[in-house]
Amino acid sequence: MHVSLRSGVYADSVKLMQVSKAVGARDGVTAVLVAMATPLNLELAAGMGLDPGEEARPDQLLVALRAVDDAELAAAVTAVEVALTAREERGSADAVPARTVGFALAEEADTPLAVVSVPGPYAVAEAMDAVAAGRSVLVFSDGVPVEHEVALKAAAHEAGVLVMGPDCGTAIVGGVALGFANVVRRGPVGLVAASGTGAQQVSCLLDMAGVGVSHVLGTGGRDLSAAVGGRATLDALAMLDADDATERVLLVSKPPAPEVAEEVGRTAAGLSTPFSSAALSADSPDLTAAVEALLREMGTEVPVWPTRSGADREVPAGAVLKGFYSGGTLADEAMLVAAPALGDVRSNTPLRPELDLGADFGATGHVVVDFGDDALTVGRAHPMIDPTLRLEAVAGLAASGEPAVLLMDVVLGYGADPDPAGALVPAIRDLPFPVVVAVVGTEGDPQGWSRQADALAAAGAHVFASNSAATRFAVDLIGA
Repeated sequence: MHVSLRSGVYADSVKLMQVSKAVGARDGVTAVLVAMATPLNLELAAGMGLDPGEEARPDQLLVALRAVDDAELAAAVTAVEVALTAREERGSADAVPARTVGFALAEEADTPLAVVSVPGPYAVAEAMDAVAAGRSVLVFSDGVPVEHEVALKAAAHEAGVLVMGPDCGTAIVGGVALGFANVVRRGPVGLVAASGTGAQQVSCLLDMAGVGVSHVLGTGGRDLSAAVGGRATLDALAMLDADDATERVLLVSKPPAPEVAEEVGRTAAGLSTPFSSAALSADSPDLTAAVEALLREMGTEVPVWPTRSGADREVPAGAVLKGFYSGGTLADEAMLVAAPALGDVRSNTPLRPELDLGADFGATGHVVVDFGDDALTVGRAHPMIDPTLRLEAVAGLAASGEPAVLLMDVVLGYGADPDPAGALVPAIRDLPFPVVVAVVGTEGDPQGWSRQADALAAAGAHVFASNSAATRFAVDLIGA
């Protein structure tokens, strides 16, 4: 066994996941975890019998390995070293990369948009450089203090540019997909989205209906909170209203703060472009219904959303809903749809504080877990890339013997797992209870909606293109 903590070494979570996978595939390696030493990753290491046995800090790199013998272990440690020190190929050996966003933008005068993806505490400095240079910026980073977000968005408003984020995972600007976006057609609908997977669900359904998007302007999941006050949302609405390619504007979000929703509503009423809302709430819990209403307003026929039938597994007596999600807005939608029929649903991102699940993902009863929540992605890749935590939860549910109906999402598109069904199929094929999956994507995505849906259905899952339809199907199976 080899366990070490290294200071002064940093690599992003995707890189570390790739290293772990590559080294774990070596003959003779029986366990591997290469990750930043966050509390969650230390807990995972301890569960693998690879506890570092000393106090660790989140800014240290944890390298934990087990192999069949000393020779294989030494070779695996060397493989980790090689993978960590390998650099990406660059176009020119003489090229010196810019060390800051400010320097990069000074050399690229025609670049209208910067993307910032660095550890959250350092993101605001880079994003401020972009704003000072008169550029809009997408801040992919999470973990940014809310006071930094407020200051950044205030500066952007004064500069007449847009800040998308922090924690903005999805955007499409002028047909260019950024982050976790899908392959969707160009068209007349502009989305303002304080939600990543919500924007993906809406844009994919529009694409399936033959309607495209002009832009998808993500604002970050906190933008419609009372603390941030919808600053980026208001700026994005104004930008889309002035855009000749946008004929309709649709707002997509998790449940907003009531006072912020009122301010957005007042601003929307003054737009010259027709405006609709798909902001989730107890009164409007369904993104698919919002899309269908928009299609009718546009005079477009609402299609039959595609589905796949899975195995006719018996629903166990006393079955409860277990929702294991990678998308936070999809998890919220599932809880809003299910709660009227099932009653209280506990979660790590609950609809009400008293329903907070904490980290007890194996808790009994109706549970929805958002594995993409910021607390679970510190120092590790998002579950749309790395399904490890969710697969462990599925295995734990199967081992618990609790009667259940399992509800999950699979989100396709750029940046996501190239074959998410490939990872899920072995985990769900032999489960003794029904599995329901919402596949969010399009046929044009690299993974292909039908290819993923067919593979999941062949493994026994009931598959839906609509997350709300998947949730209602799962609730109906329970018989609530």
